[in-house]
Amino acid sequence: METTEQGSPTGVDQNCCDGSLTGVPKVDYESKTRHTGEKPYMCGECGYRTATKSILAKHMRMHTGERPFKCDQCNYATSHKPNLDRHIAAKHGGEKHFKCDQCDYSATQKYHLDYHMATKHTGDKPYMCAECGYRAAQKCHLSEHIRTHTGEKPFTCDQCDYSAAQKSTLDQHRTKHSGEKPYMCGECGYRTAHKSNLSHHMRTHTGEKPYKCDQCDYSASQKANLDNHIAAKHTGEKPYMCGECGYRTAKKYALSQHMRTHTGEKPYKCDQCDYSAAEKSSLNKHLAKHTGEKPYMCGECGFRTTWKSTLSKHMRTHTRE
Repeated sequence: METTEQGSPTGVDQNCCDGSLTGVPKVDYESKTRHTGEKPYMCGECGYRTATKSILAKHMRMHTGERPFKCDQCNYATSHKPNLDRHIAAKHGGEKHFKCDQCDYSATQKYHLDYHMATKHTGDKPYMCAECGYRAAQKCHLSEHIRTHTGEKPFTCDQCDYSAAQKSTLDQHRTKHSGEKPYMCGECGYRTAHKSNLSHHMRTHTGEKPYKCDQCDYSASQKANLDNHIAAKHTGEKPYMCGECGYRTAKKYALSQHMRTHTGEKPYKCDQCDYSAAEKSSLNKHLAKHTGEKPYMCGECGFRTTWKSTLSKHMRTHTRE
């Protein structure tokens, strides 16, 4: 009959030379932490704590940028296996079993259908921020929003000291290092690192303004412009106030920009000279001096310019406005 070492319920030596325990089933310790609330594993980058070592290992990938799970059908890679499973199902096959009963939308994953229903039909937003009342249809969106209050920026660039609250923002930042701009406008040759930027740019050619005000006939090419319009023209609400001069605004980011007029802060720095700016748009204009890029072109005479505002002024020479 097989026996185990006396005093060792697992049948393995539980004592290291330093007196610490080994061979204790991990599940026993982790199950205890679930009841006690103890979170002994801490991230040295941002202070995040968890009860299990495996979760900390997953969390650390946000800082390191490690993406060990790779798709064997394209160049997609991710830090978590469930993300890879969802990618394969959505992009490389898999039947769309989850169907919307109010339109012809269908999805390979139930959470995609739930998000569709909340944003397109029910308007249900069960997740609410206790700080400001913001509501979201998905818990992950609330988690991202909470970082606007805490200031947490867990996604860090491995080539400079930049950090971001959202992974998508970090991905956009990384293109500054690679210089890659795969998305090009067929009308004028404008290139960008991001598909969303190209979509916004194309509206300068099509004149499309999909964001419409429900209180007047105003429409805009970008949602941020519509939000600003509603706050300025209809609600009149300006909850953000400058403690230095009493300036008020409807947008938190506008107050942040305004405060730089008092502090003199210029956080946007050129990586090719010593120029710095208080606003990102100013830096973008400055960078054109180095690149020589002129993405805006007149369809009448071929005139090209770095800035949209200059093209608008130029166009008046043709229309005689």
